[in-house]
Formats: sequence, C-alpha cells, structure tokens
Amino acid sequence: MPTNAPNSASIADETTSNFPFVGWLRDVAPYIHSFREKTFVIAFAGELVQEIGLENLIEDIAMLHAMGMRIVLVHGIRPQIEEQLMLRKIKSKFGKSSIHNYRITDAAALECVKEAAGELRLDIEAAFSRGLPNTPMAGSRISVISGNFITAMPVGVVEGIDYIHTGLVRKVDSGSISQSLDSNKIVLLSPLGFSPTGQAFNLAYEDVAASTAAALKADKLIFLSPYEGLYDLEGDLITELSLPQLQDYMVENSALDIGMKSLLNISGRAIRSGVSRVHFLPCNRDGALLEELFTHDGIGMMLASSDIENLREANQDDVGGILQLTMPLEDEGILASRGQDVIERDIQRFSVIEHDRVLFGCAALFPFPNGVGELACLAVDPDVQGSGDGERLLKRVEMRAKQEGIKKLFVLTTRTEHWFLKRGFKRATVDDLPEERKEIYNWDRKSMVLTKDL
Repeated sequence: MPTNAPNSASIADETTSNFPFVGWLRDVAPYIHSFREKTFVIAFAGELVQEIGLENLIEDIAMLHAMGMRIVLVHGIRPQIEEQLMLRKIKSKFGKSSIHNYRITDAAALECVKEAAGELRLDIEAAFSRGLPNTPMAGSRISVISGNFITAMPVGVVEGIDYIHTGLVRKVDSGSISQSLDSNKIVLLSPLGFSPTGQAFNLAYEDVAASTAAALKADKLIFLSPYEGLYDLEGDLITELSLPQLQDYMVENSALDIGMKSLLNISGRAIRSGVSRVHFLPCNRDGALLEELFTHDGIGMMLASSDIENLREANQDDVGGILQLTMPLEDEGILASRGQDVIERDIQRFSVIEHDRVLFGCAALFPFPNGVGELACLAVDPDVQGSGDGERLLKRVEMRAKQEGIKKLFVLTTRTEHWFLKRGFKRATVDDLPEERKEIYNWDRKSMVLTKDL
C-alpha cells in the first residue's frame, strides 16, 4: 500500500464529516431499536396548533410510526373551545378550585366543545393523509382510527358547583385500542367521552391521555403542554424526578400554576398505574418530540417510578458490591486498579445503582481545584448493560458535580472512548488535566483523556 493512501478509518472519518447526518443516524439507531414496538401515548395541548401548527408534529409522529412505534395521539382543544364560544358570544365559566381548573360545560358550551373537537380531529386526520412527493409524508400511507373508546362519567357537583356536561374518564376500551395498534393504525383520541346512556361529556385531554396510558400500560406518556417546567433551588430546569421526589416538590412549592399542578397529579396517577415514563415538553418548540426521544439529554422533564430511588450515594455497606463490579474490569485493564482500602477510604465519592439490594452499577466523582472534577470507576454489571444504568450514573455524577460547584468533568478511559463521546465529552490531552492529576497519570496505561463542560 502506498504510504500516502488513506486507510479505512480515515475514509470513515471523512465521510462522517462531509455528511453529518450519517453520524447522527448512527447515534440515534440504538433509540430506534429500543423504541420499536413500544407503546407511546402522545398528548398535545390545543395551544400547539395556534403556536407552531400541526404540520411538523404530524410529520414527526408519522416518522415514529414508520420506525415501528405504536402511537396513540390525544389532542386538546381549550383555545379552540374559546374561539367557538366567542363566535357565539358565550362567556366561559370555570369552577373555583385549588386543585383543578375544570370548565363548567352547559348545553351551549357542549356544542362548542363538539364543534372544536370535530374540526381539529378532521384537521389531524387530513394531515396524516397527505402524501405529496418530496415531503416527509411521501409514501407514509397511515391509517388513523378514532372512535368511542372512552367511557365517561360526570364530575357532578363539587364544592357547590354543578359542572353539568364536564366529565372524567371512567373506562378506556384498551382491548379495541390494542387491536387497532396491532393492525398498524394510529389511534386518535379527542377529549370527549360518552356515558352508557349516550350522553357526551367534555373531558380534560390530560385525563384522557393518562387514563389511556394507564389502561395500555404504555411505555411512555408524553405531554406537549404550554406550562413551564419545574426548577430547583438554584433556578436550573429539573430534567428528571421520581414519584416521591415529585410529591415532595409539590408540597414545598404549593404556589405552582393550577394547570401544571393538575398535570403533575394526573401524571403521578399514571405512573402509579404502571406507565413506565412520563415526559413533559414545551408545545411551542418545533421538533421537541424528536429532541426528547433521540438525544441523550433531551429537552424536557421526565417523571418515573420510585425505581429511580435505587440510584443513590454509596455507603460502607456497598464496598463489597463495588469490588464485585470493578475487579473483573480491573483484571481486563479497563479500569485502573483500586484495592478495598482505597474504595473504603473514598466511599463517599461513589454513587451506586441498586436493584433488590444488589448493586448493578457504580461511579465516583473526585473534585480538583478550579472547578474541575474527575469521573472515575464507572462500571455496570454485564447482565444489565444496555438498560440505561450507565447513563443514569453519568447524570447522577453530573448532578453531584454541579452541586459541588464543578464546571468541568474529565475522564480517563482505555476502551470506552466512543461511549463518552456520544454523551457530550470531547477529546483532550494529558496536558489538560489538573496538575495534581497529571502528576499521578499512569503512562503505562496510556489512558485517553476526555472532558465535558457542565
């Protein structure tokens, strides 16, 4: 081979740099594999239609459907109802409550609800029917199923107020919905329900979405809503909460917007009913759905069950479990050698993932001067690799680092460079290490240095 001939690695690097979408597609492939045949209930507020329109959202959902995801789509109609009321010169009426914001739906308002729901449902079905060449919908051929899947009951009289035709979800026909999903259909649900006597009720789209997700035991419930996210004491957007953490947050922040409070309560109910994850996204951001699903950090907040509590800080009882995780990797040369005495000494620097009192992963954070920290000893049991435990440990260490005022992380690795690169780290050199760490760098291991700004 001539000395100036490019090798296959350089060709691959050049191809990726010339065609960035190649690298992006390779990055999202694991998510596509993971989400295939999973059930997603996607609910969007009526405000989305006014702010960014339906077209791009429908195209994004059509793409998820083409990737093999089972989609139930739920739409809201609150601003559309207001438009219909204004056209008829009818005044909106809402009940006074600290826990919900239900509309009082009399006979005239119910007609407006039906008009708004029917018009938007037809617009959505029409959008799914588009298939013009040279558009994202070309060749999609998506069938959308709507129907009387929701049985409703009246809210009734609450605190002396009769809500008349405003209702709550009583039952979801999950069997019929599942059959439609099995037939490769997208199921479209409007915020209307019907009683066994044939009476129609105005429902909250959040209630319809959460009840449907619970009935289907959906893998994800995704809300695109107009409400702002939740913020911690430092003013940073919260990206992940467990159900107990959410309950504590709501107690400590009683002044939450009533709409957001209701949404969080409904989402907590869905989690307790078996929904794996609930995501909260802004409805005024084009592409928010794809960003949340196909990027490592996402853009919204995720609520999960109490299983997240198994991700915790280590204590002395965990030393044996950490050794079981790290010693095989030390023998292979993947991790630097650490004895039991070293781990016992530094145990307060470790975070662990525990399932049924068995450790399945660990990671450590070591601070250095000038706002720099080292991510070390990241290890996950081979039996659960690919389940996301490594990513959760990384996020935990990043959270701890921010709390300690660390602005930059570095990691030394011999074999997992690409895993860290995909999660925001960048290549660096030994010269970029803090002086104290540079002095003890093991030149025999020749570990690669990666850094990430927090």
